[in-house]
Amino acid sequence: MPEVIQQHSSEPVGDEAFRRRQRARRRVQWSAQAVVVLALVLFFWLLANNVSVNLAERNIRSGFGFLSGSAGFDIGEALIPFTSSDALWKAFANGMLNTIRVSLCAIVSAMVLGTVVGLMRLASHPVLRFLGAAHVEFYRNIPLIIQLFAVYMVLTELLPMSTEPLALGQWALLSKAGLQVAVPTQATLGAISAFGAALLTGLLVREIWRRRVTDLVAGLGGLGAGCVAALCVWVLFGFVGGWSKPVVEGFSIEGGASLSPEFLALWLGLTMFTSAAIAEIVRAGVLAVGRGQWNAGAALGLTQVQTISYIIFPQSMRLAIPPLASQFMNLTKNSSLAVVIGYPDLVAVGNSAINVTGQALEAIVIIMAVYLVLNLIISVLMNGVNARVMRAPR
Repeated sequence: MPEVIQQHSSEPVGDEAFRRRQRARRRVQWSAQAVVVLALVLFFWLLANNVSVNLAERNIRSGFGFLSGSAGFDIGEALIPFTSSDALWKAFANGMLNTIRVSLCAIVSAMVLGTVVGLMRLASHPVLRFLGAAHVEFYRNIPLIIQLFAVYMVLTELLPMSTEPLALGQWALLSKAGLQVAVPTQATLGAISAFGAALLTGLLVREIWRRRVTDLVAGLGGLGAGCVAALCVWVLFGFVGGWSKPVVEGFSIEGGASLSPEFLALWLGLTMFTSAAIAEIVRAGVLAVGRGQWNAGAALGLTQVQTISYIIFPQSMRLAIPPLASQFMNLTKNSSLAVVIGYPDLVAVGNSAINVTGQALEAIVIIMAVYLVLNLIISVLMNGVNARVMRAPR
C-alpha cells in the first residue's frame, strides 16, 4: 500500500499538470493541422498533375514561361513605359498598377463621400435628410455595371470635343478626351516631396493631438493635416519651378497631366456605388451609440460638432470598421468591371494575353492571385486599424 501511494505522488499536480495538458493539446492541434496541410498539398499536386497531363495530350502549352515572351499588344494607360514588344509580365504589371491606382482613388473618395452622406441622413434638416436618402437609394439599387455605362456615356457623348473643352482658367480642361490638369514641371520630384511632407506632418499632428483626443480623432486629424501639407508642397513646386499647363493645339490637348474618360468613369462609378453602402454603415454606427452619450456631451457643454467628433464618432467606428473593410475589398474586386468600358486594368490585360497566347488557365490564375493578395493586404491593414480602435479607452 505505501508503494502505491508513493507511485501516485510522483505524478505532476497543480500548475505542472496543467502545463503538460496544454502541451499535449497543442501537439494534437499542430499534428491535426499538419495532416490537413499535407492533404491539401497532395490534393493540389494531383490536380495540377492531372491538368498538365490533359493539356499535354491535347498539345496545349502550359506553364508560365509565356510571361517572358513579347506581349504583342499595346496598353493605353501604362504607368510603366511599355510597348508591344516588351515582355508580357510587364503588361500584367501595368494592369495591376492601374487596378491599384483606381482602387485607391475610389476608396478615399468613397469613404469621404459616404461619411458625409451618412451624416446627412442623420441631420435634423429635412432637406439634408432627403438628399442623403436619395443618394443612398439611387446608387445602391442600380447595378454597378449599368452605372459605369451611364457615366461613361455622359463623359464621351455629352462633353464637348477636345477642340472646345470646358476650361477652368488655364488649370484644367474637360472634354471627351478626359480631364487635363496643370502639374509642376518637376512633377516626379514634387510628388515625392509632397508625399514626404504629408507623412511627416501627419505623424507630427497625430502625436500632438493624441494627448488631447482619442487615437481615432488624432489619426483623422493627422491624415487631414498631411493632405493639406502635400497640397501646399505640390503648389509650391509649381510656383517655384513652373507649371506644365494643358493647352489646345489643333485637334489635341498638350501639356499637363491627363486622366482618361475610362479612368474617370470607373473612378466615379466605384465612388458613387460604394459611397451609398458606406453611408449606411456610418449611419448605423452612429445610431448604435446610446442617446446617453449625446446627453453626456451636452452636459459637458460641448457643441454638437464637438460631441460627434470626440464622443460619438470614435465609438461608432468600433462597429463600422469591420463592414468598411468588406466594402473596401468589394470595391477592389468591382474594379474588374473596368473591362466593359475599356480601362486597361488587370482583367483587360489578362484578356488580351489570353487572345495572344491562348494560355487562359495561367492568365486567370495570375488574375486570381493578384486580387487575392490585394484583398488580403486590405484585410490585414483594416484588422490592424480595428485592433487599435478596440484597444482605445471607452
